[in-house]
Amino acid sequence: MATRKGDYSEASIRVLKGLEPVKQRPGMYTRTESPLHIVQEVIDNAADEALAGSCKEISVTLEADGSVTVEDDGRGIPVGPHPEEKAPVVEIVFTRLHAGGKFDKAAGGAYSFSGGLHGVGVSVTNALSRRLEVTVWRDGAAHEIVFADGDVKSPLASRAPARGERRTGTRVRCWPNPKYFDSQTIPVGELGHLLRSKAVLLPGLRVVLRDAKSGKLQTWQFAEGLRGYLVESLASGAGAEPVIPVFEGDQYFPSGHETFAEGEGAHWVVAWTEDGPLVRESYVNLIPTTAGGTHESGLREGLFGAVKGFIEMHGLQPKGIKLLPEDVFARASFVLSARVLDPQFQGQIKERLNSRDAVRMIGLLAKPQLELWLNQHVDYGKRLAELVIRQAQARSRAAQKVEKRKSSGVAVLPGKLTDCESTDVSRNEIFLVEGDSAGGSAKMGRDKEFQAILPLRGKVLNTWETERDRLFANNEIHDIAVAIGVDPHGPGDAPDLGALRYGKIAILSDADVDGSHIQVLLLTLFFRHFPRLVEHGHVFIARPPLYRVDVPAQGKRPLRKLYCLDDGELKHVEDKLRKDGIREGAWSISRFKGLGEMNAEQLWETTMNPDTRRLLPVALGAFDRSGTEQRFTMLMGKGEAAARRAWIEERGNDAEVDI
Repeated sequence: MATRKGDYSEASIRVLKGLEPVKQRPGMYTRTESPLHIVQEVIDNAADEALAGSCKEISVTLEADGSVTVEDDGRGIPVGPHPEEKAPVVEIVFTRLHAGGKFDKAAGGAYSFSGGLHGVGVSVTNALSRRLEVTVWRDGAAHEIVFADGDVKSPLASRAPARGERRTGTRVRCWPNPKYFDSQTIPVGELGHLLRSKAVLLPGLRVVLRDAKSGKLQTWQFAEGLRGYLVESLASGAGAEPVIPVFEGDQYFPSGHETFAEGEGAHWVVAWTEDGPLVRESYVNLIPTTAGGTHESGLREGLFGAVKGFIEMHGLQPKGIKLLPEDVFARASFVLSARVLDPQFQGQIKERLNSRDAVRMIGLLAKPQLELWLNQHVDYGKRLAELVIRQAQARSRAAQKVEKRKSSGVAVLPGKLTDCESTDVSRNEIFLVEGDSAGGSAKMGRDKEFQAILPLRGKVLNTWETERDRLFANNEIHDIAVAIGVDPHGPGDAPDLGALRYGKIAILSDADVDGSHIQVLLLTLFFRHFPRLVEHGHVFIARPPLYRVDVPAQGKRPLRKLYCLDDGELKHVEDKLRKDGIREGAWSISRFKGLGEMNAEQLWETTMNPDTRRLLPVALGAFDRSGTEQRFTMLMGKGEAAARRAWIEERGNDAEVDI
């Protein structure tokens, strides 16, 4: 019998196999503006060989027919049969997602430190290329395999190396498929910058870029590394002279450290200038992190701690001026190369590092080194202090100008509000916290400089059908309105947002059903009676974890604590632990029954620290305002029980409910 259109049955489920997910949704795995990123995946593999000490030269050729060749003199991808899969390893690497040599982080693994993490890199390159040829020189022979549209076209074949051929290494030539990319043209400037950075980060490595069409040849090889690169980059900009000599640090942890693995650490160079453009580049295991991340946050915190300590020790801080991290970082140019054993990136293209430990790791290394240097060179330290204090004074004057434009009306703030010290609305945050016990942890764990806490008792009133003049009869709603500094209003009103006291209003509730209910009640309040706050992007939902996973020490990696938002993330973490070779059941899982079970340090690290938290912005999304109002009326209206029941019966299977 034919299936009726719209039927949802077992036959409706389609399982994507092999490289189909990449071809269906290429944007989830790579940038689709041009083929640059799929070429970068191959370059990164070659760079990982150099990072492992097995490669001295990487060459990239832009061929006349539009293909790109990447060649290295590393160990060569293994070509023998995989012990479990039985197919040649080189074939598996290019045709299977989540397969690679980067998962094995234990002692003796092929890559202790690498940019490759997810194991989907070159398989994405293959999936999005109409043809891809691989030649591997290894074990005294040359091995060749050819793919077309991600599938094997010519199986692996071995031959004797020709005269003059290299003894070990890998060559990959790919023809990107134009249907997956907005433009077939690879931006040569970006590619050159990427290759130059590899040479900078790996002093001694020779990197070559050839353009077969123009005949242009570029070669990079640096002996000085990061310092020379930063000085040269600053000079090529506005030519601004650094206020103090370039500060350089290079430190990695030895074995036996209680938190960080052997070999983890960083190399950095920092220069402060009075004016001119800034140079800011960061890398994790040679992967450029163009969107920054937690390693940059750690450098900022470390530099701030050192400069602040120097200023206080020498009595240089003017009265009434409070130093903030951005005062120290505002005129800082830097190049940072971090080495992280098990990096967690945001997304497959690895533009931003999310590893929470990196904040503390880089800060722990950078602060004492700069502090020592400044106290050994006091004159330079005072010069830097003057620059930082001028930044703080300029920021303070700007904040005062904004303050004068604010309403002069003063309301008595709620007694249970624990306010922050800063008056900079753009930076200030308030957390509306479920329960007094969680409020206590939040008060102890917060950064009192810019984070305020307002604990809420019990469930907030459902205000969907509450008249505006009756809102303040409810103590919780009265306290919220007075604390944020904005009066209730309607969608057509123009409230005075100049009186707003916090740029971010974050709902912080338990990661369970009750917590979700409180979120809905507060979102109802803001959408119905404070719509301008939602429209201007001031309302957020904090996302505390539901689980903590304690992972035992493994190889170079010491004991770890991992946090998971929900069951899906827990499953992903457990799958990754199995791939990392950790014995099933060796890790233990704790479930947080509520925020009150988290101590102040845990709550700060997972939910409140701007560098490591996940804060969800609230916006209207796919619905317009009228559509959202209809949905809220159906969900929250007192006379809508029948419609609500029908909707739940129809859509109930879509819900993921934690009961």
